Amino acid sequence: MFDLKWIRENPEALDHSLERRGAVAASSAILKLDSERRSVQTRLQEVQNRRNAASKEIGKAMGDGRANEVEALKQEVGDLKAAVQEAEQAERDLSTEMQALLEGLPNVLDNDIPDGTTEDDNTELRRVGTPPEFSFEPREHFEIGEALGLMDFDAASRLSGSRFVVLKGALARMERALAQFMLDIQTTEFGYTEVSPPLLVRDDALYGTGQLPKFADDLFRTTEDRWLIPTAEVPLTNMVADSILDEADLPIRMTAHTSCFRAEAGAAGKDTRGMLRQHQFYKVELVSIVHPDRSEEELERMTGCAEAVLQRLGLAYRVVVLCSGDTGFAATKTHDIDVWLPGQKTYREISSCSNTRDFQARRMKARFRPAGETKGAVHVHTLNGSGVAIGRALIAVIENYQREDGSIGVPDALRPYMGGLEAIAADA
Repeated sequence: MFDLKWIRENPEALDHSLERRGAVAASSAILKLDSERRSVQTRLQEVQNRRNAASKEIGKAMGDGRANEVEALKQEVGDLKAAVQEAEQAERDLSTEMQALLEGLPNVLDNDIPDGTTEDDNTELRRVGTPPEFSFEPREHFEIGEALGLMDFDAASRLSGSRFVVLKGALARMERALAQFMLDIQTTEFGYTEVSPPLLVRDDALYGTGQLPKFADDLFRTTEDRWLIPTAEVPLTNMVADSILDEADLPIRMTAHTSCFRAEAGAAGKDTRGMLRQHQFYKVELVSIVHPDRSEEELERMTGCAEAVLQRLGLAYRVVVLCSGDTGFAATKTHDIDVWLPGQKTYREISSCSNTRDFQARRMKARFRPAGETKGAVHVHTLNGSGVAIGRALIAVIENYQREDGSIGVPDALRPYMGGLEAIAADA
């Protein structure tokens, strides 16, 4: 959501950002609507002032015995009342139209992100680790999991349809182990507070983080008008909605391990085999609420917190900054972390860390009071990232630690969470 005052003062900056995203410039339409609304508001104020004045004149005319003027003034007041109602309705209509227009605008991009239209235009910042070499042709995760009898897509399809999986035995345990491992890193080493939030939220929460109204088709809605969360970013970030924090409270860093639910409405035909793109998955989410002067450095910090997970697991990865056309609706800048998958012989996204600056805070009405101030309040900056996607981490471990005999090695970092198990075999 945008501050109209900022748009009035920076129309070129708004349009430039929209054009970089491949969207249509919007400032002229916004400013035209703004001008119309302000004109109506001025007219409304004038009519209200005249109605109040005419009402007072009626009493005075009656007291002075000017009966002939009283009727004329009463007629004028009646006409002015109708004019006020008409102007109020016009103001409401224009405000509704303005609200809808502003709600559909994506965040203004940072100037230093690369221009581009697709993921092919993203800029690689660094590569960490070396992809493993195999003496055999590496297989994809679903081939390995199904051969072990620990990954069942057919059963999941019978239960729920496509884009679901049933994990069994040691793979189910490894999924749980990954979650615990990630939470322990983020809470004990990086200072995130663990939170167990609701998985069902109301419209306001999704509006606050930018999923509604634009992306309703990507979400699952219940019959009682609640929504299944697409990511724990939604409840975690909204923990500070409609609040005024003290500057001393910042930064606030939260993490959560939750189920996530996405309709994948725009993913028809993509990654239909295996676990890469599912309707239900698990993720350890990272959310930071920070002072506006600290959000840029917080993005770097958060990216490093996610990278630490992959480093401990011994997985090769790369970090990219998304180009203008690939950056999400609420983000000003996004770092994606792509993990190496030997079965696909390519890097695939496993974490996405974004700075939204005050975009979400304005929608949520989340502010803080600077130290020493008693009245003024400033919008906080919010950031979110995956620390990391558990299903994709499981895929990466399966493929990078696969063995020629079909078993899977257990990374050293996960063994304490799996009772010392060193490998997953068919009888695990």
